[in-house]
Amino acid sequence: MKKKYVLVGTGGRAEFFYGALVRDFQETSSLIAFCDSNQIRLNYANKLLEDKYGVEKINTYTSDKFDEMIEKEKPDIVIVTSVDRTHHRYIIRAMELGCDVITEKPMTVDAEKTQAIIDTIERTGQQVRVTFNYRYAPHNTKIRELIRDGVIGEVNSVHFEWALNTQHGADYFRRWHRDKRNSGGLLVHKSTHHFDLVNFWLNTEPETVYATGGLRFYGKENAERRGVTKFYQRAHGSENAKDDPFAIDLEANEHLKSMYLDAEKEDGYQRDQSVFGDGISIEDTLGVVVTYKNKAILTYSLNAYLPWEGFQIAFNGSKGRIEVQVREQSYINSGGEKGDEGKLKEKVLRVIPMFGEPYVVEVEEKAGGHGGGDPELLNDLFGVPKEDEFNRAASHIDGAISILTGIAGNKSLQTGQAVKVADLVDLKR
Repeated sequence: MKKKYVLVGTGGRAEFFYGALVRDFQETSSLIAFCDSNQIRLNYANKLLEDKYGVEKINTYTSDKFDEMIEKEKPDIVIVTSVDRTHHRYIIRAMELGCDVITEKPMTVDAEKTQAIIDTIERTGQQVRVTFNYRYAPHNTKIRELIRDGVIGEVNSVHFEWALNTQHGADYFRRWHRDKRNSGGLLVHKSTHHFDLVNFWLNTEPETVYATGGLRFYGKENAERRGVTKFYQRAHGSENAKDDPFAIDLEANEHLKSMYLDAEKEDGYQRDQSVFGDGISIEDTLGVVVTYKNKAILTYSLNAYLPWEGFQIAFNGSKGRIEVQVREQSYINSGGEKGDEGKLKEKVLRVIPMFGEPYVVEVEEKAGGHGGGDPELLNDLFGVPKEDEFNRAASHIDGAISILTGIAGNKSLQTGQAVKVADLVDLKR
């Protein structure tokens, strides 16, 4: 029998899920309704269903009619791709009304909301899955395999640098993410991917977290310090934005125009705010030290204004070292094809034995975003899952542990102290 799905939050991330549902998984899945706070955006999602995917439009509900949607449509599963700070509200209510949930990462943004989700899972017995597509990328799965098989022995330390460039990195500072109350900052919204990968690679969990960092590049004060004198609040209609390489032109991209510019009159949300404006409360420069339950340590850095996109990582073990360099294609959320998100430009995975010649491990990438990981994730969610020796499907526990590293990091940023992850949330295991 087909599973019935509804989706709440029809912004930039939603089409990744609903497009796949109607295009590739019609035999196992049925998309029956959309929910969003903005009716114009709901109508545009339906237009995409008809024009791009050739399927009939579906029922739409504004977010104040969420309960009514569940009652009328009777879905099996609710997909949550709304603003991060609202995830917990829809996740919890969906479970209370008898539905399972698939949620975009991060599961939520702080410890209190995480605890509320965990408590509701315990109370209702419903399931929550978190969509970590990076686990499925072939090179990331290969790293897990090499470490699992003891190629470099026991891993004692990891050095992990993530680079967001001036296209993708800047995008977090134009949108709702720039307010930490909405996104939890990059340590939660973005780094949850990276912290989940370390948990997955090392098959362990974080114990203590210390973080430092701040807003060093974006924001008005930093721009003024560098001698910038021409400012604007948003790019649309601004003369000063025309020569700014950090500005985006919503009118020049039909998709962005339809999803955001045309929908502004309903809720006032501006997708093209200046990255050098006031009101930014998230960090763009971050360093984190994590100690894990297996005694491994992680040194991690994230910078959101670099000239290239991707990551460099080194694993230091009792029998040698693994070094990985990955460069990804940059993108603006909803500004192009979904398959371009996390698309590889180049990668090198090198094993350096303690007493032996270094060698490169070849990894075959597949079609689709994130090195071919996206199609595998989507099949796990909506199709007939294959047997997976690496157990890449992420549960609510995986989702919670990954964000708790970032949540602990945020607390450490506030207090200047190391934070014990176990003190934040009772995972009820």
